[in-house]
Amino acid sequence: MTTSGADADDVAARAPADATVIELSWHEPERFALLFDRHAPRIQRYVVRRLGPDAADDIVAETFLLAFRHRESYDLARDDALPWLYGIATNLIRRHHRQETRLYRALARTGADPVTVPFTDQVEDRVTAAAASRQLAAGLAKLPAQHRDALLLVAWGDLSYQETASALGIPVGTVRSSLHRARDKLKRALGRDPAAIDEEYNHG
Repeated sequence: MTTSGADADDVAARAPADATVIELSWHEPERFALLFDRHAPRIQRYVVRRLGPDAADDIVAETFLLAFRHRESYDLARDDALPWLYGIATNLIRRHHRQETRLYRALARTGADPVTVPFTDQVEDRVTAAAASRQLAAGLAKLPAQHRDALLLVAWGDLSYQETASALGIPVGTVRSSLHRARDKLKRALGRDPAAIDEEYNHG
């Protein structure tokens, strides 16, 4: 028996919020598996983009292990646990800073680009996608960790500024400042005028 799109939406609407799942898991630990089923694919894609596929499985597994261990400290006022999970994953990624930087530098040399695809449609037509990927990867490698974390949580994690602030445990104003500085550097790396196209990024 197949489920129609409307029926699937109805089921999703009735599904318990993440916060409810976490609270239930305090006494029924097996419930926490639902959180993994919901969010592991997105966390996996984010980690692969930042570190490549080799480290992703371990980082994702450790992300959910740490989340499980600290589930009783979760703020139940936050229905959606995805920013929390992204924050844990990002902290783990920071331990692999050198690996991430090497990945970007390799991309800058080769132009091989599963990582930087989300940015290539923002590059002027006169710049090829491959060249843009190399320039972008080189720019990412030079960003301070906090700026890069904020930028990639918004760009690759698809988080809002508020969600990014929650994930990183910093004020929204700091997120905005980090994004502004990171984007200016990357726009220059891509050969674009930051002032002329800044509106493209003001969606948080």
